[in-house]
Amino acid sequence: MLKHLSYKLLFVVSVFFVVSCSSTKEAAKSKKGTTSAAKKPTKKPSKNDIQPYGKVITKDAKSDEGLFTVHTLDENFFYEIPDSLFDREMLMVTRISKTASGLGFGGGKQNEQVLRWQKKGKKVILRVVSYNVFAADSLPVNEAVKNSNFEPVLFTFPIKAIGKDSTSTVVDVTPLFEKDVKSLGLPNFRRRPYKVTRLESDKSFIESVKSYPKNIEARHVKTYAAGAPPSNSSTGSISIEINNSMILLPENPMKRRYFDERVGWFTSNQTDYGLEDQKSKTLEFLDRWRLEVRDEDLAKFNRGELVVPKKQIVYYIDRATPEKWRKYLKQGIEDWQVAFEAAGFKDAIIAKDPPTIEEDPEWSPEDVRYSVVRYLASPIPNANGPHVSDPRTGEILESDINWYHNVMTLLRGWFFVQTAAINPDAQSPQFKDEVMGRLIRFVSAHEVGHTLGLPHNMGSSVAYPVEKLRDAAFTQEFGTAPSIMDYARFNYVAQPGDEGVALMPDIGIYDKYAIAWGYKPILNKSAEDEKPVLNQWIMEHAGDPMYRFGHQQIGDIHDPSSQTEDLGDDAMIASDYGIKNLKRIVPNLINWTTEAGEDYDDLQEMYGHVLSQFRRYMGHVSNNIGGVYEHHKAADQQGAVYTPVTKAHQKRAMKFVQDNLFNTPDWLIEKTILDRIEYSGSVERVRGLQVRTLNNIMSLGKMQRLTEAETFNGNDAYKLTEMMRDLRQGIWSELRNGRRIDIYRRNLQRAHIDRLGYLLTAENQRKAPAFGGYQKSTAVNTSQSDIRAVVRAELKTLRSQLRSARGADSMSRIHIADALERIDAILNPNG
Repeated sequence: MLKHLSYKLLFVVSVFFVVSCSSTKEAAKSKKGTTSAAKKPTKKPSKNDIQPYGKVITKDAKSDEGLFTVHTLDENFFYEIPDSLFDREMLMVTRISKTASGLGFGGGKQNEQVLRWQKKGKKVILRVVSYNVFAADSLPVNEAVKNSNFEPVLFTFPIKAIGKDSTSTVVDVTPLFEKDVKSLGLPNFRRRPYKVTRLESDKSFIESVKSYPKNIEARHVKTYAAGAPPSNSSTGSISIEINNSMILLPENPMKRRYFDERVGWFTSNQTDYGLEDQKSKTLEFLDRWRLEVRDEDLAKFNRGELVVPKKQIVYYIDRATPEKWRKYLKQGIEDWQVAFEAAGFKDAIIAKDPPTIEEDPEWSPEDVRYSVVRYLASPIPNANGPHVSDPRTGEILESDINWYHNVMTLLRGWFFVQTAAINPDAQSPQFKDEVMGRLIRFVSAHEVGHTLGLPHNMGSSVAYPVEKLRDAAFTQEFGTAPSIMDYARFNYVAQPGDEGVALMPDIGIYDKYAIAWGYKPILNKSAEDEKPVLNQWIMEHAGDPMYRFGHQQIGDIHDPSSQTEDLGDDAMIASDYGIKNLKRIVPNLINWTTEAGEDYDDLQEMYGHVLSQFRRYMGHVSNNIGGVYEHHKAADQQGAVYTPVTKAHQKRAMKFVQDNLFNTPDWLIEKTILDRIEYSGSVERVRGLQVRTLNNIMSLGKMQRLTEAETFNGNDAYKLTEMMRDLRQGIWSELRNGRRIDIYRRNLQRAHIDRLGYLLTAENQRKAPAFGGYQKSTAVNTSQSDIRAVVRAELKTLRSQLRSARGADSMSRIHIADALERIDAILNPNG
């Protein structure tokens, strides 16, 4: 108390002293006649000071109410942020909306991050929030996680004004979109290939900023100085239109469902430091829509009756979609209702026309409340089904399917080349509307599957024996694959006489199973407690190929039973049927693709599809060589996850490639077609087909896997030395039989020598999973593996055989002499 009084007394004395001094100074000034009273200097307002609301948001401003009120004044954009939304998480999705040729594609996602708006003094701070690492608030480790996961500042804004009712804050966001904020513009991985150096501000501008109840959409054009632009190189720059979509995340997060690699799913993940495990653990959970049972329907659901979910998945068809295609797009969407019935829901997914402009002038496909099939007048021959999900839980918040007009070009080419041999509806370059409509429905259903959370299931199509694909009753019941999410396009196996056979997949057994596994509610259990139930659902179908999930593979294909575009359980049998159909199509190409008075563009296009389809067959077959089957299992399941392809199967694959591709495919070199579409190029085209497959067989990954298989399986394995011998004897068979070596074979043989030369100096290959785990490569230390030794031995053996060979004609002899020179140069590079 005494201490408190002494402080108080000291304060009074201090105040008195200040006042006395001030009075003395004022008295002195008065005596000098300079002033009779104290005048406080007026502080000049700073541009960063908080201004009255009316001075910032004038009557000339155009205001757009929504998540934030967006005010546009001249060329400046202001956010009026409700105080209630400070510190709420918002997801910012950056996409390319318009792009130059060769630079991504419209709708392509560039970045995704969680943001948090915070108010600090006279500033508003925009921070980036990471959910990559986590620990519950109640745990002591939470503080350590926060300290090692500090939220970086993306941008700061001076507060311009306080809202009229003092419950909102106004900031000028123009610089956020005008400046080069990399996470909101062109990301580094896009900049590097084009040698982007800087943003050209004078050629960049904001197109629009629009506010909706749960999201804000900002579009801005960015022009970058670039040393190697992919198009319009004379400008020395690239211009793109970026769309930044900022979405308010749910205040009440959805319950997660944890991922299992035995069922394919798009996922989100988080490293949790708060678990009992003696290490940090990455938790992976499904991206899925929030489908919940209404309280009044719980009893019905528990009795096994189908119920309508609290909130349905609704897709609107873009107003720009041609009228004649709309019903087919809708059918593709609602085809998934049968899969959701397996999860206990009826009418879980529905398709609607959007309201007309007169009915609702405010309706917009950019409003996050609406998922829309966007019809884009673009030359891109594609369609894709991206989605936006809450990184905390995986809840899908919205999805817009991008439907590019020219996807019909792809459909026409695929359907023609894969079914025209048996299908009159495909024997012309222009299909009837009902035929194209059925194809659109098929692709629509496939893309909707992606938006529901399902990735490609490339392991689905091998579930069916090849011969069953010629069975009308079987294919009408089961389609051409158990999953529409496989790239089992159309039935190229079916032969003339197989009337009534199905030509494409529908929503299949696997699709119903996967949707049920991901969406069927497990009531009154936590996400962790759901795991045994989910595992049991998988175990009920363990070992059944109908329920198998196989990853999409890119690059080094190791599992031949999980390939894109294939059909059936045996690539050699299926491809043989496919080639027979191509041989039926080629003689009819001119008749089926031309009309009087028209040019040969359709002929050239369809001949190109024939070549591409033939190349696919060779890939399907050659990937069996050095192949390893991958069947994911949990620890409580018997058997291996990885099993090498049998020796006999690999040798069949080698013989198939030799017989159908390395022996010149004369049926493909149709002079009457080539005379009409090109003045040169046929020899080079065949060479390209052969070299692509040859290099695939002689890839580092396949060769390394052959050496490893021999290590574990001995004589039961297809040895690397045996594979290389079979390859050499087939490619150079003329050295034994003394036949003339034609130009196609000469090119192939030179390619064989070139590949052997490459392998002697090839750099190490790292085991580097990428692209979400889909792209994998086998690790190879080339200098210390058996590969170089085997290759060197092959070159010496081939040289010996060439020395003993006698060419059947002068060109063959010239070729043999040249081949010897090439091998000598490889083995003795210094002469």
